[in-house]
Amino acid sequence: MLFELNFNSDIPKYQQLVNAINDALSNNTLGSGDPLPSVNVMCKDYSLSRDTVFKAYSILKENGVIESVPNKGYFVANDTRKVLLVLDTFKAYKEVLYHSFVNDLPKNVIVDVQFHHYNINNFKTILQNSKGKYYKYVVMSFNHKEVPTVLAEFEKDKLLLIDWNIHSEDDNNYVFQDFGQAFQEALEQAVLAFKKYKRVVFVYPAFTSHPPETVANFKRFCDTHKLNYKVITEVNDFKVTKGEAYISVSDRILGNFLEQCRNNNFEPGTDVGFLSYNETPMKPFIYKGISVVSTDFKAMGATAADFVNEDKTIQKYIPTKLILRESL
Repeated sequence: MLFELNFNSDIPKYQQLVNAINDALSNNTLGSGDPLPSVNVMCKDYSLSRDTVFKAYSILKENGVIESVPNKGYFVANDTRKVLLVLDTFKAYKEVLYHSFVNDLPKNVIVDVQFHHYNINNFKTILQNSKGKYYKYVVMSFNHKEVPTVLAEFEKDKLLLIDWNIHSEDDNNYVFQDFGQAFQEALEQAVLAFKKYKRVVFVYPAFTSHPPETVANFKRFCDTHKLNYKVITEVNDFKVTKGEAYISVSDRILGNFLEQCRNNNFEPGTDVGFLSYNETPMKPFIYKGISVVSTDFKAMGATAADFVNEDKTIQKYIPTKLILRESL
C-alpha cells in the first residue's frame, strides 16, 4: 500500500505518517493484525529519516494503534476505535490541545487529525468522506454559511464542537472558549499596565479568522476605562511607536513588533507594550516573557477526550485568563 506524504506541508512529516496510517485504518485499507512496513523500508520508499519513521511508529504504539513484535516488526493492534479530530490550522497552541487530547484517551483509540484551513471545500470533503467511519467526531468549526448543513448530517451524540461557539445548537455537545465577555474580563486585570501608555492599539489583521466579538469587547473595555485606543486592520499600517501598547491575535504581528523594537532600541514593557493572544510553550521565554490572554488548551483537549471516553453530554466553556509578563 502507498501512504501520501506532502513534503511542502507545514505539518511535520512524522505527523503526516501518523495521519496516513490512521487514515488507512479509517478506510479499511489496513485492519487489525496487518503488518506495517519496517522502519528501513519506510525510509527507503519515502525518503524519510529513521528518526522520523521511528517517532511516528512510537506515537502510534503509545496510542495503542500498533504493536511491535520482537524480530517480526510492527502490526496493527486489535480492538481499536477511531476518532476524527478536525482542526482549523496547525499552530503551537493547537499542538498543546492535540497532545492533551491524545494523552487522555485509552490506548485502543486511534486519532486521525485533519485540517480544514478555513476552506469550506476542505471542510465538506473531510467530514463527508469520514461519515460513518469513526466512533466519534471532534470538530473545530468556523464562520461559513454552509457549515451547519455539513454538521447536521452527523448524530449529535457522536459530534463534539470545540473552540468557538459558531453554528452550535442548544443540544450540541461542545467545549468552547469565550472570545467576548471573558476576553474583556481578562483585560480588566491589566488595566493598570495599559494606563502606563498613551494609547492602546489592537492589531486585528484583515486576513485573520479570529472571532470579531473580541474587537467589540476591546472597544468596550477602553471606553469604560477612558483609554485612548485604535484598531488597525491593515498590517502595513503597523508601526511600533514609543508610548503605545499593542494587542494582537497574530503571532506574525508579535514577530514584527519584536523586530521593530530591536531596530528602534525600544524596551518592551517600558517604552512600548505587547499583549499576545493564545499561550504557546515558547511565549514565557521570548524576550523576558510575552504577556498573553488565553484559554487553557490543555484543559480543552482533556475535556474533549472525556467526550470520547464517556457516553454523556458535555457542554462546557473553558475559562480565559490573563498572564502578565515583562512585555506589558
